[in-house]
Amino acid sequence: MEKYSQFRDKSTGIAPFLPVTTPLSAFSTLTHSLLFLFRLPFFLTYAFSYFIVFHYLPLPVVARKIALWGLMAIPGIWWVDLQLDGVRRGTLSEQPRERVPHPGSVIAANFTSPIDAVYLAAIFDPIFTVSYPGSRKLRKVGLLSAVIRALGAVQTGPPEYADLVEIEDLLNEYPGRVIAVFPECGTTNGKAILPFSPALAECPPNAHIFPVSIRYAPSDVTTPVPGRWFRFLWDLLSQPTTCIRVRIAEGRCKETTGSGSNGTVAATNGNGNLKQRKAAGSELTSDEQKLLDRIAEALARLSRVKRVGLTMNEKAAFVEALNGKKTW
Repeated sequence: MEKYSQFRDKSTGIAPFLPVTTPLSAFSTLTHSLLFLFRLPFFLTYAFSYFIVFHYLPLPVVARKIALWGLMAIPGIWWVDLQLDGVRRGTLSEQPRERVPHPGSVIAANFTSPIDAVYLAAIFDPIFTVSYPGSRKLRKVGLLSAVIRALGAVQTGPPEYADLVEIEDLLNEYPGRVIAVFPECGTTNGKAILPFSPALAECPPNAHIFPVSIRYAPSDVTTPVPGRWFRFLWDLLSQPTTCIRVRIAEGRCKETTGSGSNGTVAATNGNGNLKQRKAAGSELTSDEQKLLDRIAEALARLSRVKRVGLTMNEKAAFVEALNGKKTW
C-alpha cells in the first residue's frame, strides 16, 4: 500500500482511506471460514427480515431496539464499552438526561462502518442524515440508507436529485427525536478525523451537539473503501467477537461566549451571526468555524486520533487509484 503514500496526510503521515486487514495463519483462516459460513445464512436472513418487514411494523421503539441488538449479537458484537467523557465509571445512571444525547439534540459521530448506524439506532433511535462537503444542508435518510451509505460511492457534493433540508428544520419537525450527523461526509478507517461539512453550523443556539466516538476492536470492520460488501461481511462474521468502544463528550452549543474546562458552553443571541452567514453565502463565520473546530477536536480526542486535511476529493482520487482507473 506504500504506492498510495500520496494519500497520506502530509503533516501527520496518517492514511485514513487504507483498508485495515489482520494477517491470518492457515489454521486461523480455516476456523474463521467455518465461523463465517455458519453465521452468514443466519445473519442475512435476520437482516433481510428486519429491514424489509420488521422495521416497518407499527411496533414500539423498544421492540425495534431489541431486534437491532439481536442483529448485532449474531456476528458476536456483545460487548460495548460506553463512557461519558469526564464521568467516572459506574456513575452513568446518576447523570442527568442533558449529559447524553436527548430529544432536540444532535449527534456528531465519526463514520467508519455500517455498524455505526445500527448501534446508534439501537441506543438513541435518531433521525439519520447524510452530509456533503461544502453544503450547509443535509439529506434525511432511513436506517437502511444510512447503513448502505457506509459502503456507498464517494460523493464530493450533493447529487441533483437529493432533497436537502437544514438541520434546524429537522429539529423543528422531529422535536422528540435525536438528529444523527456524520459530518466527515464519508467513511474512514478510524485512524483520523476528516474536515467537517458546514451543516452542523446551522444548528440553532439552543441545540446541544454531542461528539460521539465509535471505535471497533478489531478494526477490520471499518469500511473506508466503497463497494466491498463481501469483505465487510467476512471481517464481521468471521471474527469470534467484535467489541465497540463508545465515548460521548459533553454537549456543545452554537454561538458561544466561552467554555469551561469541561467543555460546557453558553448560548447567546445569534442574530448578528445569522446576518453574517447569509451575507457570506456558504462561507463559515469565525464563530461557526470555532464551533466546528471544537467538535472536531473533541471527536479526535475521544477517538485518540488526529485531525487531517484530506477530504472527499482525495478519497475519490484514492478509490480511482485503488481500482486501477488512474496511474500515479
